[in-house]
Amino acid sequence: MALPDAGAPDAGASGALVGVLGGVGPLATVLFMERVVRLTDAARDQDHVDMMVLQHATVPDRTEFVLGRSADDPGPVLAADARRLAGAGVGFLVLPCNTAHAFAGAIAAATSVPLLSAVDATVSAVLSRDAWTGRLSGARPEAVGLLATEGTIASGVYLDAFNAHGVKTLVPDVADQATVTALIYDGVKAGRGGDLTALAGVVANLRSRGAGAIVLGCTELSVAAEATPPGLLPDVVLVDSLDELARATVLRSGRRLRAEVAVG
Repeated sequence: MALPDAGAPDAGASGALVGVLGGVGPLATVLFMERVVRLTDAARDQDHVDMMVLQHATVPDRTEFVLGRSADDPGPVLAADARRLAGAGVGFLVLPCNTAHAFAGAIAAATSVPLLSAVDATVSAVLSRDAWTGRLSGARPEAVGLLATEGTIASGVYLDAFNAHGVKTLVPDVADQATVTALIYDGVKAGRGGDLTALAGVVANLRSRGAGAIVLGCTELSVAAEATPPGLLPDVVLVDSLDELARATVLRSGRRLRAEVAVG
């Protein structure tokens, strides 16, 4: 059975085939797909988003390259994957890995098929009046706390994006970042699991410095959030990059969002 032909990339076309640059990391990609399904207003199989997923887990480590600890460049690998998906007729690309957005330029240079940015979707959620009067709560923050890999922070993808809109980005200190990194790499990526309990102190420190919201800027942290006991951070506004990319994907593919549901 042939996959639907999206034709020339018309990202706004109804039923556009989504190309998922996956495997970075593998479990986060699976969770992204689940979120897309759960967030889609669908009454039957045929109402859901068509996705072609390339689960390329052996893409070189993004953070190691960004920090100069490895010469193994993920950029050409991600670019080649983008070309493979483009050749299959996808209408647009998504990348459920925040650190990999440091290589968005390489992807853009490889194909004319557009990349729907998880960073832009997340920043838009923080800036959205509708989000803060509906799905989120309180006034739009003047500063956000960023929980992410060292690579994402060093790349500046979030800092630059938020700064362009006058929102300050606060990042953990060295000790707190080590805690975040351990949850991402020694917990989720290593297959040992974990939840956001370990980051309660990190979040408290960011809030004490003025963070009005906390951005989960790593999709492994989205996996950890899925396992977090309800009520752990009852007064903290969490903006989850994986959730926001999933919502944006549903809309960009020409589908409708289901009435707000609990997804994490």
